[in-house]
Amino acid sequence: MAVTMQSVITDIEAETAALRTLVAPLPEGSQGWDAPTPAVGWAIRDQISHLAFFDDVAVRSATDPEGFSGEYLPMMADDSISPDVVAARYRLMPAADVLAWFDASRAALVNTFAGIEPATRLPWFGPPMSAVSSLTARLMETWAHGQDVADALGMAREATARLRHVAHIGVGARAFSFLANGLDPNTDPIRVELAAPDGTVWTWGPADADARVSGPALDFCLLVTQRRHRDDTSLIADGSDADQWLSIAQAFAGPPGGGRAAGQFAGVSR
Repeated sequence: MAVTMQSVITDIEAETAALRTLVAPLPEGSQGWDAPTPAVGWAIRDQISHLAFFDDVAVRSATDPEGFSGEYLPMMADDSISPDVVAARYRLMPAADVLAWFDASRAALVNTFAGIEPATRLPWFGPPMSAVSSLTARLMETWAHGQDVADALGMAREATARLRHVAHIGVGARAFSFLANGLDPNTDPIRVELAAPDGTVWTWGPADADARVSGPALDFCLLVTQRRHRDDTSLIADGSDADQWLSIAQAFAGPPGGGRAAGQFAGVSR
C-alpha cells in the first residue's frame, strides 16, 4: 500500500477528530472521564493520556533520535514508562487538562512529521520504522484506544477506509508478533484478503500462497490491536501458518497484551 505523508496526516487528523467527538463532551466522574474501559484498570482518561504521552515520545524520536534511544529505551526496558505506569502517573490530572494536552501533543506530532522525509528511519520500542510508518502507527494507536473509549460508552463506530492503515500495520507486524512471543518468525508467504467497508477487497501477499487469512477488515483490525478475541471475529485462517499467526497477532510495539476475553462483547455491535 503506497501512502504519502500528507495522506497519513489527513487520515490521522480525521481519526483524531472522531475520537475527540467522543471524549470532549464527557463530564468528570464515573459517567464520563472516569468510566472504566475494557483495558483492565484503565478509565477513559487513561486512554487519552496514553495517546498524548506517546505522541510526545514520537516527536522526540523524530527530532532527537539519539536522545530518544538513550532515554526512553532503557525506561521501557525497566518498565518505568510501561503503559500502566504512564496511566497511573496522570490519573489525577483534570479532564480538561488531559484533553488540552492531547490536543497540543497531536498538533505537535502532525507539525513535526509534516516536515520529515517519509523514508527517514526513526527508532521506536520495537524495530525502527520509516517516518511515514511511525505516523501511521500513531493513527493505529488512536483508532485502537478510540475503540476502548467507544466500548466504555457502549457506542458503535463507523468503519472507514482509515482501517486500511491499521490492517497494513497488522500485516507488516507479522514477524514482530512472533518475536514478541519468544518464537522464531515464520517467513512463509501468507495471502491476506480483507473485505473493506466500501465493499472492495484489500489484499496483501502473493495470490498463490498456500496459507491465507480472509474476512472483514474491521475484524482483522480489532484482532491485531487485541480489541476483540479471535473467537468473536469472522476471520478465516486457511493453513497452519495462518492459524498460528492469528493466535498471536499484534500490531503494536512492546510485549503481548492481555487482549480481550472470548464472548466479552457478546451482543454488542462493532
